[in-house]
Amino acid sequence: MTNSISAAETGKPDMIWGILMLICGFLAIAVPLASSIGVAIVIGLLLLISAVWHLLFGFRSGSGIGGFLWQLLLAIVYGAAGLMILLYPLAGLAWLTLVLATFLLIEAALEFVLYFNIRRRVSAGWVLVDAIITLLLGILIWAQWPFSSAWAIGTLVGVSLIFSGISRLMLSSALSRGGTGAARTAV
Repeated sequence: MTNSISAAETGKPDMIWGILMLICGFLAIAVPLASSIGVAIVIGLLLLISAVWHLLFGFRSGSGIGGFLWQLLLAIVYGAAGLMILLYPLAGLAWLTLVLATFLLIEAALEFVLYFNIRRRVSAGWVLVDAIITLLLGILIWAQWPFSSAWAIGTLVGVSLIFSGISRLMLSSALSRGGTGAARTAV
């Protein structure tokens, strides 16, 4: 069976998407506070949606009064957290930044443990490099907290968008040049 869509046709939308991701990444880095607040608002909305789902699940679960009360408690916690982030986005952003710094420090510790478990393997040094960079980033965010709230999340989201855009562009350009089937499925 042959595919009636050419490689150039399937690569073009992905290339446009990659360019948009690059633009958004540079914008997120250029205005990190605005993009950080945007991330906080999205997280607040997701928490509110989760609260509604927990409440609905509590009514529909049929697991008795104990199950309903547990779901109701979870709905209240999720809802309160979501409302707090939405009503006070800067405070929510500061809290999220502190959570991020803590996460990075824990991740760095786990990466160091992993490195010492696999240090004799080929390319294990990359795990050590990852651990060191993650540790430095966690320390940088933690040491500058709450002031790091103005740049940390937005900058990290921007960097992630830039690298995602670059990878999307590279994969779609390989596809439009008639790359291998593996390149086609990766895009």
